[in-house]
This record gives sequence, structure tokens and C-alpha cells, in this order.
Amino acid sequence: MVIVMLPGVQQEMVDAVVRRVETAGGRAFVSRGVSRVIIGLVGDVETFAALDIGGMPGVGQVSRVSTEYKLVSREQHNDRSVVRVRGVPIGPDTVTLIAGPCAVETPEQTLAAARMAQAAGATMLRGGAFKPRTSPYAFQGLGELGLKILADVRQETGLPIVTEVVSAHDVDMVAEYADMLQIGTRNMQNFALLQAIGEAGRPVMLKRGMNATIQEWLMAAEYIAQRGNLEIVLCERGIRTFETATRNTLDVSAVPVVQELSHLPVIVDPSHSGGRRDLVLPLSRAGIVAGADGVIVDVHPQPSLALCDGAQALVHEDLAELADAVADLTVYMGRQPARRRYSSTG
Repeated sequence: MVIVMLPGVQQEMVDAVVRRVETAGGRAFVSRGVSRVIIGLVGDVETFAALDIGGMPGVGQVSRVSTEYKLVSREQHNDRSVVRVRGVPIGPDTVTLIAGPCAVETPEQTLAAARMAQAAGATMLRGGAFKPRTSPYAFQGLGELGLKILADVRQETGLPIVTEVVSAHDVDMVAEYADMLQIGTRNMQNFALLQAIGEAGRPVMLKRGMNATIQEWLMAAEYIAQRGNLEIVLCERGIRTFETATRNTLDVSAVPVVQELSHLPVIVDPSHSGGRRDLVLPLSRAGIVAGADGVIVDVHPQPSLALCDGAQALVHEDLAELADAVADLTVYMGRQPARRRYSSTG
């Protein structure tokens, strides 16, 4: 069962629901979003039904959920969610452009890429300080030095940062620098990492595993939500198929399918799916028209010198085309370009 608390509910009301459930022998998992609190219950449903939880102060709705991913399911929350990252919205009314270097290499390269991204209309900066690579001899990232470079670039540009975490051990450190934590394709089912990130108090971007079904992807999101964090954005980044003409196959159909099953925002990554610069623009168009809530792309001032994935990184002329396509298709889809809303907390 799932309990949706009323907007603005007081903490003592949430605590009272948790106590009643636990006194009856059940378990309650409290997950918080920007505008609501959801409590997932584990235990005997008939016992919960006899507790009259629906009549308790602060309770808005009590419902049975048939899916395994109870907290991220649309069964208990029909309206799609909006996740805000330092004031930048990602959700059903906007299209959010996220851009930056695949890997942070130097302060100069990162700042140049951020300026390129910003000029194209990006409102968030991506950049990898930790890079899990197939080859142990490939560039693995700068680690904490890379995070410091990203923080300096954020100070210079105002762009919120999304960056990958590859180990549960590093979650607290990365969270000190980043505005949004990314789970990469190789770690989608690293359950210890998912649980640690669920407790970190930062919005999360969860990339689909390259071999994962949609069900498995949503269950991975449930691991994060169960630890108290509903600020999750799903990212379709391409799955591994028999096709060798592209790096991966962007599953455009996953966008509307997931939006029917879950209230979480969904974005697409045309850079890592296609693996080629010339495919980024058409795949971006396809994702936006399919209903994606945003696009995340690779940008590099000198792709031929990139230490990671230079073949897919966009340059100035590509970004101009992408900016035009995003602007036109956003209007076509009846949405608005995402803009940062500043507040006293930054």
C-alpha cells in the first residue's frame, strides 16, 4: 500500500502514521519530493486496511498498488512529477537541455565547454569527474580535482552540475560538490550505491542499464525512492542490441512507455546512444517529439583532443543547430524551454 500525505503536511503527522503502521507489525518507508510526502507500506494489506489510516490527520490518499515499484508508480500519483535542480525544472511542462564535457579534463576545457553549452540554451552542466570505463587503461577521470573544477565553473557560469557517482563510498564527497547525482548505465543495479544515493539529499539522474528492461530500470528507481528520495530523473541512454552501426540503440519507445508507468521525468541521451556526432541532432529530435522532458548531450571545444568520447561531442556549429531544434520542437510539443528560477537559497 501507498499513503500520499497532503501538501504541507507537518512532520508529527508523518511520524504518527509511521508509528501506527509499525505498531501493527508493518514497515513504513517515507519518501519526500518537492511538493509531497509518500509513505510506502510493507506488510499485511488486510491489517493495514483495519488501521483507518485514511482518517488520520495529514493523510490525503491511501491506495493499493499492484506494481512492485510502488513509490515511483503512476498508480498512486497520476500527475507527472517535476524535479528541480537548483531552480532548473525537469518535467512535463518544459524541455531541459543539459550539456557539457563527457569528462572533466582541465579547468580551461571545462569552462569552454560550459560556455558553449550555455550559449546553446543549456541550463545545466554535465561533466564526469569519475569515469567507469570498459578498459582499465582508459582515462578514469580526475576524481575530486574534477569535482572542484566543476564547482569553479558553476561559480563562473551559474549552471547547476550533474556528475556521476561510481561508488557508495564516494557519495558523500560527490554530494558536497554536485547539484544532481548521476547513476551511470553500468551501475544501474549497484543496489548499495542506489541506496546510498537515496539517502544523500540530492536529486538523482538514473541512466538505464544498457541491458536492462524497463521493469528493471523502474525497480532501480524504487531502490532510491525507498530510501527517502523521490527527486529522480530517468535517462534513456541507449540499450545494447545486435546492431553494430551505432554504439547503442536509443529506445525512443521507452519514453512514452515509462511516462505511462511512472510519474518520474524522463530524458534522453543521444550522445551515448548513437556514439557519433552526426546522430546527436536527429536522435534529439526523435526524443523530444516522443515526449522526453529533456536532452543531455556531450560538448567539447576540441573533440579531436578529448580524452573520452570525442567522436560524439558537439562543437559550436552543431550546438547552433541543436539549439534551434530544441526551441522549435519545444513549442511544437506545447512546452516551454526550461529556465532557472532563482531563490534566496540559490
